[in-house]
Amino acid sequence: MKTGTSALALATIALATTVACSSDDATKKDVTLTIVAYESFTPPEGIFDAFTNETGISVRIVAAGDAGEMIAKATLTAGNPEGDVMWGVDNTLLSRALDADVFDPYVSGVDGLDPDLVATAADVVTPVDYGDVCVNYDVERLEQLGIDPPTSFDDLASPEYRGLLVTPSALTSSTGLAFLLGTIADDPDGWQQTWRDLRDNDVLVVGGWYEAYYTEFSRYGGERPLVVSYASSPPAEILFADPPLPDGSPAPTAVVASTCFRQIEYAGVLRGSKHVEEARALIDYLVSPIFQESMPESLFVFPANERATLSDTFTTYVQPVTDPLVMEPATIAASRDAWLEEWDAIVG
Repeated sequence: MKTGTSALALATIALATTVACSSDDATKKDVTLTIVAYESFTPPEGIFDAFTNETGISVRIVAAGDAGEMIAKATLTAGNPEGDVMWGVDNTLLSRALDADVFDPYVSGVDGLDPDLVATAADVVTPVDYGDVCVNYDVERLEQLGIDPPTSFDDLASPEYRGLLVTPSALTSSTGLAFLLGTIADDPDGWQQTWRDLRDNDVLVVGGWYEAYYTEFSRYGGERPLVVSYASSPPAEILFADPPLPDGSPAPTAVVASTCFRQIEYAGVLRGSKHVEEARALIDYLVSPIFQESMPESLFVFPANERATLSDTFTTYVQPVTDPLVMEPATIAASRDAWLEEWDAIVG
């Protein structure tokens, strides 16, 4: 995060103004708001202090598993939620939450939000970040195996990559679902054969991203040097390397850019919250520059607020995805369940 003291002060003043405009009742309230989020939501310690100092509103975070599991729980508790704000519903699952009437509609008016991202939010939630789900590979392990990195979905089914790929399940993981949608966007008429070929090439399917990356991926002691993760995973490998890597070292992982599917994440006020106005003020804070600038090096996503500054580490090691695979939210909503049934029948 590259915000200096003066910038922090300005951001805090802007935050106070935003909160006051969104709701006078939200200012200096002795209220604790609960953010329901997926398990890998790990913002920096103290990031909510400026919000609490200006409003009197405290914030706590409750982890609800992978994003798919989080949405499943939210649909069962719609109107009687476990918290006040949900972080992390994405464009692959948003329609499921909308169909279950999970949210009290609110789209933040904070300056700087990317209008293209806002346009995908159905006038119900607020975009908070975006990133790309892609195949990542362990550079050193592939070199040890004498194998060149794959360059396409078709490559992944080639004999030299047999037994090397692990992916989260499309049924239980938003990351896995995004990967499935990427194969469909890449080949709308032949994606089923892509998955038959992957199945026959011994793809490993696990419950969630965390298990795929930190258990099965070869960088962390697993047997699979290919893993479905994010285009922004390489800078995470640099920042959290243990032991630390020498300055200037290349990232130990890299991305197969042709497999990248654009994922947009949203935050929304949960219907049934007893603190709706305060929750809206928190949404405003989540898309303010002070919070958005913390995300690239904590959540490894791109901020939705175009005024947020990216860190040097993030820009140095994130491989730009200039032509990601995309899909209209309405298309996802119309066909997702049918696609999942087909995928499950193929992969088992």
